Amino acid sequence: MILKVKKVDSSAKLPTHGHPGDAAVDLYCLEDVVFLPGKQERVRTGVAVEIPEGYVGLIWDKSSISFNLGLKIMGGVIDSSFRGEIVASLLNAGGKEVLLEKGQKFAQMIIQEFEHCDIEEVKELSETVRGHGREGSTGMR
Repeated sequence: MILKVKKVDSSAKLPTHGHPGDAAVDLYCLEDVVFLPGKQERVRTGVAVEIPEGYVGLIWDKSSISFNLGLKIMGGVIDSSFRGEIVASLLNAGGKEVLLEKGQKFAQMIIQEFEHCDIEEVKELSETVRGHGREGSTGMR
């Protein structure tokens, strides 16, 4: 598969694979972004992508950014019909101000095949062993 990428800003960095065979591509900050503790900010990439029909781009945390800096991706589904700039929203879940610098890797995107589903309203759903069990339904240990 080829992922077509268009720079919407000439200073943008194209997504890259960190290592051969990696599932995701790294996304880069277009500009410096400061995150105050507990605050959410948008991070521009300066790139748009053409995801093939039947696939979706899923934006995920980079472990180094979430583990070390406390920044968490807030959503991140890029549909195949979207042709605008990829802009991600991140939340500073930590207690310190964080700076992401222009050109820094900040997130990763996986291109994944999916199956489109039709929606059908029904009166009942099939029974399962779990049923309505939620958090802790398998026990705490």
